[in-house]
Amino acid sequence: MMFMGSIVNGLTIIGGSLLGLILHNISANAKDTITKSLGLGTFALGIQMALQTKSFIVIIISLCLGGLLGEWLHIEDGMNHLGLKLQERFARNNSHFAEGFVTATLIAVIGAMSILGAIQAGVSGDNATLYTKAVMDGFMAIMMTASLGIGVLFSAIPVILYQGTITLLASFLVQFIPKTLMATSLREIGAIGGLMILGIGLNLMSITKIRISNLLPGLVVLIGILTGQYFLS
Repeated sequence: MMFMGSIVNGLTIIGGSLLGLILHNISANAKDTITKSLGLGTFALGIQMALQTKSFIVIIISLCLGGLLGEWLHIEDGMNHLGLKLQERFARNNSHFAEGFVTATLIAVIGAMSILGAIQAGVSGDNATLYTKAVMDGFMAIMMTASLGIGVLFSAIPVILYQGTITLLASFLVQFIPKTLMATSLREIGAIGGLMILGIGLNLMSITKIRISNLLPGLVVLIGILTGQYFLS
């Protein structure tokens, strides 16, 4: 079922939030250990996905051009600015419910794993990336609910709707793409997405601070290059 990954993602946020309500006080050391553990797992997943490519040159070109485009469009800055505006607006009355809802939604929705996983689910029915993200979001929900309250739980709704919409669109568009091109695109999208996920893992472990969101246009560049190669060959 192509929507299963998004549904499971929503359920883990709900489950994590309920557990967070029980575990009121989580120490800073425990939060750090959990975050670093998630980083290690994400790092390993990224390597596994990246190694499936058959054209590292195309992947590198797509990442570099996509990164330049992302920096020019200020994608990450825009996302951060939007997040700050929403938090300022909802936190103005010291509403922990709204703050928890907005913050958790932004963390769970904004990112390469959300978009890439939803596309993979729609195109091939592969929910592996969304399942991995679901585990990460579940632990995130535990930690955030412990400090911000029940509002985090309701972030499951926009997460399911957002990822489900991307999955539905991807499943519709796949009908108009030649099978050979689709197979190649899926493999290489998984590879470039793996490098982005690897970057997320490094960020979670506080090793680097890569602006992953600015690399997202690399997916569009990659699809453009692969499409050009297919029709020109």
